[in-house]
Amino acid sequence: MQRRFSKLAGIAALVLAASNQPMAAWADEDTRWLTPTMINARAHMFDPALNYLTFQHMDQMFATRTVAAGGRMWQLPAKPISIEGDYTLGERTVGLEEALEATATNALVVVKDGNIVFESYRNGSDENTRFLTFSVAKSYVSTLIGLALADGAIKSLDDQVIDYLPETKGSGYEGATIRDLLRMRSGVNWLEVYEFGSDTQLTTVHDNSLVAYKYRWCDYAANESKPGPNKPGVVFNYATLDTSVLGCILERAVGETGAEYMSEKLWKPAGMETDAYWIMDGPDSVGREFYGAGFNATARDHARFGLMFLNGGVANGKQVVPADWVREATVPDEGYEPTGPGEDFGYQYQWWTFPDNDAYAAMGLHHQFIYIDPASNVVIVKASHTDQPVGRDEENIEFFKQIIARVSE
Repeated sequence: MQRRFSKLAGIAALVLAASNQPMAAWADEDTRWLTPTMINARAHMFDPALNYLTFQHMDQMFATRTVAAGGRMWQLPAKPISIEGDYTLGERTVGLEEALEATATNALVVVKDGNIVFESYRNGSDENTRFLTFSVAKSYVSTLIGLALADGAIKSLDDQVIDYLPETKGSGYEGATIRDLLRMRSGVNWLEVYEFGSDTQLTTVHDNSLVAYKYRWCDYAANESKPGPNKPGVVFNYATLDTSVLGCILERAVGETGAEYMSEKLWKPAGMETDAYWIMDGPDSVGREFYGAGFNATARDHARFGLMFLNGGVANGKQVVPADWVREATVPDEGYEPTGPGEDFGYQYQWWTFPDNDAYAAMGLHHQFIYIDPASNVVIVKASHTDQPVGRDEENIEFFKQIIARVSE
């Protein structure tokens, strides 16, 4: 691990050495993000000793774009229910406090029947903290695609990527449809391996785009992506690049930034309490929202989003997201659950599904969740800071099931 961080720490020097532009040529709003200190900070955002903190304060390391709240707030009444007691985590039986610590919890919000029945904030966070929840962002991007489809800005999910992004012609995305990307079946040659600081494909793009701010994710898709061994629509291959391309399709279709459209069509109509924000994959003048994993919001507003889906797209007394989109995005089509032989979960339109029940979830790196269980009328939001990026999804889901049993007694 130390070797990886040491390698990342050198990125700042490499970027500055490679640049032919003098520092003075950058606009003032850009230079603050391009200093060696800031580049190095972004390189170390995953440090296990500090990620409980960095995941709460991404706006101090990245250029950002605000998703403005406004209008009448959607009130979520507080009706506390005790969830104290013993929990089984693997082979251990622990109390609630130990369970929260053992699962590296920064925040946990439980909503039952439209009421906040449990809420806990840890490690310096509170109800106003806007947490980075990584690939939870993918479920938001899917929702924005659904809204653009309802608006007519996107004509059909079976439109090809090149219909909206002609610059991707000749790339790995030629021939793929919007629906293929929603299902993570683009056919693009992509390997999603979370070894930050290594030379893997994902981390190379991460380091150049998010750390060093050298190019945008969609630039990579247009200029560097190649077709994989499988045709579009055939084989599931989880790719953050696919969601980044979906975000760029959205921008092109609606003629606005993703943040502007999200504020207008989702955040304000749903009555969200607090401004959210996207971290960007470049400085202010050229960066785009990091659609694949860069959305930051409070745990309560994540809970509102989950509750809106639980309510069939209704939020704050109005139909914000079409009910048919909620069903289409979250109920797995035949043959799509699980994602492949031997896999535990299914995947619909940027939402994870579970073969043993009707629950579905937005899930992110380092074990972030919006878990929605229609059978119990429960939404659980969990912001975490695990030392490893993957490997503990099942543990958390079992934890959620035990919480649901307590609030349903």
